[in-house]
Amino acid sequence: MNLDELKAQVALGEDSRRQFKQDMTNADSLAAEMAAFSNAEGGVIYLGVADDGGLPGLSRADVSRLNQLIGNAASQHIRSPITVQTENLELENGRLVIVLTVPRGIDKPYFDRNGVIWLKSGSDKRRINSKEELRRLFQSVDQFHADELPTKAGIDKLDKLRFRDFLRDVYGMDFPDAPQERLTLLQNMNLAADDGSLNLAGVLLFAERPEWVKPQFIVKAIRYPGNDMHVNAYLDSEDFAGPLPRIFAGAMAFVMRNLRKVQAGQGVNAPGVPEIPPSVFEELLVNALMHRDYLISAPIRLFVFDNRIEIISPGHLPNNLTVPKIRAGNSNIRNPILVSYVAKGLLPYRGLGSGIKRALGDWPDIDFTDDREGNLFVATVHRKELAEWTNGENSSPKSSPISSPKTEEQIIALMSQNPAISTEKIAESLGITKRAVLKQIQKLKTQGRLRRIGPARGGHWEVLG
Repeated sequence: MNLDELKAQVALGEDSRRQFKQDMTNADSLAAEMAAFSNAEGGVIYLGVADDGGLPGLSRADVSRLNQLIGNAASQHIRSPITVQTENLELENGRLVIVLTVPRGIDKPYFDRNGVIWLKSGSDKRRINSKEELRRLFQSVDQFHADELPTKAGIDKLDKLRFRDFLRDVYGMDFPDAPQERLTLLQNMNLAADDGSLNLAGVLLFAERPEWVKPQFIVKAIRYPGNDMHVNAYLDSEDFAGPLPRIFAGAMAFVMRNLRKVQAGQGVNAPGVPEIPPSVFEELLVNALMHRDYLISAPIRLFVFDNRIEIISPGHLPNNLTVPKIRAGNSNIRNPILVSYVAKGLLPYRGLGSGIKRALGDWPDIDFTDDREGNLFVATVHRKELAEWTNGENSSPKSSPISSPKTEEQIIALMSQNPAISTEKIAESLGITKRAVLKQIQKLKTQGRLRRIGPARGGHWEVLG
């Protein structure tokens, strides 16, 4: 760094990556500043720079004293010790500024000598003050994951039919009848904690009523009129609870029934295709359910407006991920147990880091917002104006065939919500053909998960599992 670069940095003022200190005399105080940077993304402390950006500088005796203070603070006043870099820059008046660079820590969390964990808060620092913050800090360095947290649910809360079918279909195993054998199996599968309770992954994937254990981990969906939120006015609203596959199916059905159907070159008697390919919402909803921050007690929100659809997930992007990086296909696993089981066919998951790229490939008009201050991640899918579809200038949207396991869960969700629903209405909601619906219904009947009560007209569906 040269003097001009120093002045340019100082002119920007203090923020979460830059701090100014005219002088330091206390090793503990300096250690706290460095620990806060190490527990965040790293940063630079400019010694010899006033809070207002002035450059009083340091004498050479000050520089000698401060270099010794820095060495002591980094090696003896922080646990674990950190390695820092210093650079001395000479001002026009002959005095010096020390540029102290603190790297992002690889052994978080870092404590000061008194056992206090410091976090950056804008240009300042603060003590960690909640278990949730401490858990998130451990989560950021893969020392802890929310989906392995024990819950208050015992294994008696397991949905035996769902878990039995999973064992049979994925592992070719029989369901253990003995409770102790069942607990041992669940622990070996990373679905139960050492204390005998289901962990969060076990609850979200296989509990009979996850919403009774964790009522906040649901999807709240609302269709608003126009392009703005309203306090009371809405066209459609529903909360989706249950195991993750059921939540996914319900949320997908909500989106599909609130999308326009366009002819896209088909005959006037054809049912049309969804204005946006279903694959876009498959990828974004799976991404939200798998990668949201489950340390935040809040639901995923799904808002449908005339000009856009928003999927709002609790938790900003983890670690060093940015929006450009996820657009390029980069990914970090926040909930590894959930991801491992989703990859076994519980949701339409096709590979780490590929979901966002696939959604963009099918519908490029998607914006992503990483709201670190609000601790949210928002995917905004922009809809075309209706006139754009009717003026003949646009090509038809891509259609994406829907895979059987995911379609089965969507059909089950629709029938659970409305046992009298017709196959025509199911096909319209999912954006597939009636023939495809009938094929999946027959498969569900063969699996013993569904049966028809009464005649085709006037009867209803009974969901068995």
